[in-house]
Amino acid sequence: YTFWKRTAPPPTMLLFDAPDRERCVVRREQTSTPLQALALMNDPTFVEAARKLAERMMTEVRGGPQERTHWGFCLVTARDPSQRERSALVDLFERQRARFASNAGWCDEWLAVGASPPDESLDRSELAAYSVVASVMLNLDETITTH
Repeated sequence: YTFWKRTAPPPTMLLFDAPDRERCVVRREQTSTPLQALALMNDPTFVEAARKLAERMMTEVRGGPQERTHWGFCLVTARDPSQRERSALVDLFERQRARFASNAGWCDEWLAVGASPPDESLDRSELAAYSVVASVMLNLDETITTH
């Protein structure tokens, strides 16, 4: 939840083209800026949302990275990923899993972001890696803008 003052919307909402509420807006502006990407990749709210998506990918999907990344991609974009997108997401997952497995400190820092605790029944380095993949999927232009 956030407080919305009458004259100034929350700063994160301004980044995503929220109207100022001083007049009626039929259609919101749509932009894709580096500041939006910065917020989506670093704001604790979005990092935690990516972790929760990763937890769903791990608990709701049987199989390995191919199946889980495919399911997550479909969930956030409402379409099937291309073969190139699938291989890029799986490759990202593999690289991140190796990175987090080799440094438990990074893994713990990444999973500690946000108000809700991570699911302790899941492998921590795998969860952190899927969280990075989920963060990338949530940062796609087609995810943050509607066409």
